[in-house]
Amino acid sequence: MDNQKIQEIYQTSGELFFILGPCVIESRDHILFMAENLKKLSQKKDFQLIFKSSFDKANRTSVESYRGPGLTEGLEILSEVKEEFELPLLTDIHQPDQAKIAADVVDILQIPAFLCRQTDLVIAAGETGAGINVKKGQFLPPYDMKHVAQKIESTGNENILLTERGHKFGYENLVNDMRAIPIMQKTGYPVVYDATHSSQKPGGGSTTGGIREYVPHMSRAAVAAGCEGLFLEVHDNPEDALSDSATQYPLEKLEGLLEQLIILNQTVKELE
Repeated sequence: MDNQKIQEIYQTSGELFFILGPCVIESRDHILFMAENLKKLSQKKDFQLIFKSSFDKANRTSVESYRGPGLTEGLEILSEVKEEFELPLLTDIHQPDQAKIAADVVDILQIPAFLCRQTDLVIAAGETGAGINVKKGQFLPPYDMKHVAQKIESTGNENILLTERGHKFGYENLVNDMRAIPIMQKTGYPVVYDATHSSQKPGGGSTTGGIREYVPHMSRAAVAAGCEGLFLEVHDNPEDALSDSATQYPLEKLEGLLEQLIILNQTVKELE
């Protein structure tokens, strides 16, 4: 994807864009199946789709948890997605030396929430010139995200998205303050709302729990608050997913939810 296309995705034109895909690459066949179905849905409903999946989930609760196929195999699979379906791609990186390698394949590098203050990682991502999506840490107030954006800007890269994904509240709970969306928008960059990770209940066991039933409610609240994009991890069989099985949204229910969000976004824009 060229820089012009990246700018088209990021521009605040009033159209809601969606970052969708399974949490982690479980297999080549599964990723191609999900990419095909999500592209068909984006064409049917006429929305901008960014396909996401991770080659490695390094921030897992247990050492025994499935992490993914790894950098080399994972990027080969994502490259096949791009070639076959011509979709913009997003994936996580966890180490500075992964930035350039991943940016040769994907269009947007994602900085995980736990790593949003890791300066070397953020700078390395910015230096690639790729789009950068930074998830706000569960420990960070939204107004501090301006400092993260400034680190990326220092590399000359302004292809930036900021993502809200909830704030840690006591043990095993996340809360969402929708003021975070307009606060982070003061940076001048589009803000994405991560509805599936915001429904997590972190800690308290060997895997992260969650309450998937509230994903639609929180998504609608975020669109009403004015976010430019929605991030949802999606799976055709969430209960058997190898990562985040408690929060990934069912593929079969996705179309109905997206219809609501697109209509709600249009209504909000008309009332502004």
